[in-house]
Amino acid sequence: MAGTTLRVDPESPVAPYEQVRTQIAALAASGGLAAGARLPTVRQLSEELGLAVNTVARAYRELEQAGLVQTRGRHGTFITHRAAGVSAEAEALAASYAERSRQLGLAPAQALALAEAALGLSR
Repeated sequence: MAGTTLRVDPESPVAPYEQVRTQIAALAASGGLAAGARLPTVRQLSEELGLAVNTVARAYRELEQAGLVQTRGRHGTFITHRAAGVSAEAEALAASYAERSRQLGLAPAQALALAEAALGLSR
C-alpha cells in the first residue's frame, strides 16, 4: 500500500477494525488499490497504525469473508478483482497474457509495451 495511508481515529464511535476494513474496501473500489495489490502483513499494519494484531486480523478476516481480499498463505493478502471492480474474465485474460509473455521470453517491459500499443496507448 505504498503511498496509501490508513488512519484510525481513536475518538470515533466506529470500532478500529471497522475503520480499517472500510478504508481498505473504499481504496479498492476507487482504484487506490488495484486488483492483485498486496496488503501489508497483519503485523506490519498493526504496528503502523498502533493497533493490536487481532484488530487488524479481524479487519482482514471480514474483508476476506466479503470476497474483497484473498489470503494466499505465506504469500500474503491481496485485493481481489471483485473489490477493485474488475471482472474475473478481464483478470484471467491479463494473467493469461502475462504467462504467455513469460513463455515467449519477453521481458516485462516488452510485454507492457506490446499491451499498451494494442490498447492504443503507445508513447
